[in-house]
Amino acid sequence: MNRVLIHPATYENIRSAVDLAFDHFPRALSGKRVLIKPNVLRSAKPDEAIATHPALVRAVVDCVESQGPAQIIVGDNPGLFNYGANEKTFEETGLMEAAKGYYQNIGTDSVKMAFNPEFMPSVSVSRAVMDADVIISLPKFKTHGLTVITGAIKNSYGILPGAQKAKLHKAAGSPERFHGLVVDVFQLRVPDLFIVDAVLGMEGNGPASPDIREIGKVLASDNAVALDAVIAQMMGVDPQRLAFFRKARQDGLGDYNPKTIEVIGELEPIEGFVLPPLGGDAIVGNPSIQEFMSQRAQLLPQASQWCTACGTCVDQCPVGALEMGDDDLPHVDAETCITCFCCQEICPEKALRLK
Repeated sequence: MNRVLIHPATYENIRSAVDLAFDHFPRALSGKRVLIKPNVLRSAKPDEAIATHPALVRAVVDCVESQGPAQIIVGDNPGLFNYGANEKTFEETGLMEAAKGYYQNIGTDSVKMAFNPEFMPSVSVSRAVMDADVIISLPKFKTHGLTVITGAIKNSYGILPGAQKAKLHKAAGSPERFHGLVVDVFQLRVPDLFIVDAVLGMEGNGPASPDIREIGKVLASDNAVALDAVIAQMMGVDPQRLAFFRKARQDGLGDYNPKTIEVIGELEPIEGFVLPPLGGDAIVGNPSIQEFMSQRAQLLPQASQWCTACGTCVDQCPVGALEMGDDDLPHVDAETCITCFCCQEICPEKALRLK
């Protein structure tokens, strides 16, 4: 039986809830490589409830530090709107300061992993994810127009740097297929501990809805399926209705049946919680969003007349998609490029443009 902690919290006293999470789900951290992964969709103020709140990130960093010396990294790959702007996103969300010097742009180095060929034969995953001994995932309590809820499983979509997110959205083609795809990504490296920021949550058509909901809780577990099932119940959703739950249980990742979950605390459905359409219509049926994702998936770097053939972009490409051509200009392999914008950021002459 898996356990899920639900504990009252504010952003002022959140450290006590984090300590309780580590008490119930202890992990040996001293001397380990520990990746702390918040949910950082895009630049936003903490009170917009779009990204994991800095207070939770700071409390988790403090707690890991207190358990002995560890190699700590705080990082994420922002979503569709912020490829290549990791540092700026962390600054504007307040997470850079909360990371206490442990922030790392995890999108600049990646490893290729075999993936479900129904979508893509392989994907690139941030190397910091695959090298970590312990991953602590910090999801936000939010809705999502395609998966209905954003929680422990969906937060792992951020282990993918660059425009792979848009390419996979496009490859899925339907809400149900995207639900399965999200579970496939999650299984590339299952995190070890999940602590959910549910102090301020989001309802309506998330994951960037203006509809903020005060919930006043922190949730935690070492099993993502059980934790997401509790989130779903709090939102008023039967987990059985959502395809990613059925896929996760089928793959042996856990069970969403309430009889298999021990709740530590009080599980109370949130009265009047507003959900997006359960069929994923909020995204799949929105032509402007579909067009935007297609555009992001098709962007490629191209050298301008300012290029000096220094080769910096080739050396720094995290997936080896660039090579110098006979014309002494960098050229991109479209199939390999993940549009992470690293080449554009690193170019000393600002000679690379995305077209």
